[in-house]
Amino acid sequence: MSSTKWPPQAEGASDPDLRLADIAFEKLEEMIVMRRLPPNTMVSEQQLAAELNMGRTPIREALQRLRQIGFVEMQPRRGTMVCGTDIHQQLELLEVRKPLEELMVSCAAVRATDEERAALAELSRAILIAADEGDTIRYLKCNRQIHEGEVSAAHNSMLSQIMAANHAQSRRFWYQHIQQNRAFKQGAHCHSEVLNKIIAGDVAGARLAVDNLMSFLEGLTCSTLGKFVTLK
Repeated sequence: MSSTKWPPQAEGASDPDLRLADIAFEKLEEMIVMRRLPPNTMVSEQQLAAELNMGRTPIREALQRLRQIGFVEMQPRRGTMVCGTDIHQQLELLEVRKPLEELMVSCAAVRATDEERAALAELSRAILIAADEGDTIRYLKCNRQIHEGEVSAAHNSMLSQIMAANHAQSRRFWYQHIQQNRAFKQGAHCHSEVLNKIIAGDVAGARLAVDNLMSFLEGLTCSTLGKFVTLK
């Protein structure tokens, strides 16, 4: 079993281009998640290359990767548009995520190395501190590191690719809405509980904890609609 590097590597590019494309992807993803590139913004390779101070080739590769996870769409003769977030789409995403999250944490609880468990323990503490301090940026960075740490500890390359795209979409939604929601600390405690069960090697406990997390996220999503919807 192996882990796969995220973001997925582009075909036909040289090693230096790949490294720059990775950097461009991470920077552009962060700009979109944190709404420095708001939804419906039109961007061009030339504009982004100038802003990030790099060539157009890595920008092009990064935009292709962002298109694959639904962050941007290519519009003929217009350029590239940043996609918006959709509450109903987020509910559908959570429905897809639930069984995959259960699989991920089950695998991680069994397969995580001692070093990985130690790293997850640090993240468990870090996200609680970020929530207590109301530090949204730090919270979201911890959230990303938790997702990456959990899926890496699962040691399943196919699962890694699938979950990375799902988690990236979720981060966009939470950044837009979590700052306006009092459930900030509750989310951190849910994540921390999942991590603690993985660290303990408790498969059943990890599955139960991640189910509780998914229920919390579903409720948080539905609260933006002003009603609660139960996914069957």
